[in-house]
Amino acid sequence: MDLNADLGEGFGHWRLTDDDALLDVVTSANVACGFHAGDPSIMRRVCVAAAGRGVRIGAQVSYRDLAGFGRRAMEVPADELADEVTYQIGALRVFAEAAGSTVSYVKPHGALYNRVVDDPVQAAAVVAGTLRAGGRLPVLCLPGSALHAAADAAGLPTVAEAFADRAYTARGTLVPRGTPGAVLEPEAAVAQALGIAREARVTAITGEQVPVTARSICVHGDTPGAVAVGRAIRAALAVTPFA
Repeated sequence: MDLNADLGEGFGHWRLTDDDALLDVVTSANVACGFHAGDPSIMRRVCVAAAGRGVRIGAQVSYRDLAGFGRRAMEVPADELADEVTYQIGALRVFAEAAGSTVSYVKPHGALYNRVVDDPVQAAAVVAGTLRAGGRLPVLCLPGSALHAAADAAGLPTVAEAFADRAYTARGTLVPRGTPGAVLEPEAAVAQALGIAREARVTAITGEQVPVTARSICVHGDTPGAVAVGRAIRAALAVTPFA
């Protein structure tokens, strides 16, 4: 089971994620590409550190929303969004290749991630931007989402993702962050990760058992205690028979 986290989420002197500590835990790093967080120096440093540890580098693409950390709903024309996805992948790829690695996959962030669960037009734009960047990069996404379908239709590989530290609805989507209980406490996050790995299910915030098939589990780098949660999940997964 792959373990991924969002990294490089800072800008200038501002830092949010403990990149070095998380890179000792995860197997895939979703690196902010400058639109919701990240700047050239941060991108370079994270790529060098990830390459040195053998951690896969992914482009975490987002709406252009530094002020809102990419978590505000935005209306972006599809052709413009596709161009911005290509731009972000290309920028990160330069730093990844300079570090002796490459961009191995693409994952939307925040409001864009949530939008492409149900919006086929925005999902197709993300796929178009990824295709234009070249390399037929795998797309890390929620299984059953519009993005998953668009990537399949375009012949792009997909990696089904589940979340350790976020609550789920009964339909298998993420509970909006503004809802009480949307972000799980550390012990609950570890338990949810094990449920995903062992039984391919999560318990929805309303109590239903929801099937979840995933090849990668995400721990948000900006969640309080993210490093400790990631370490506990990695240790537990090491001795867990997968579903």
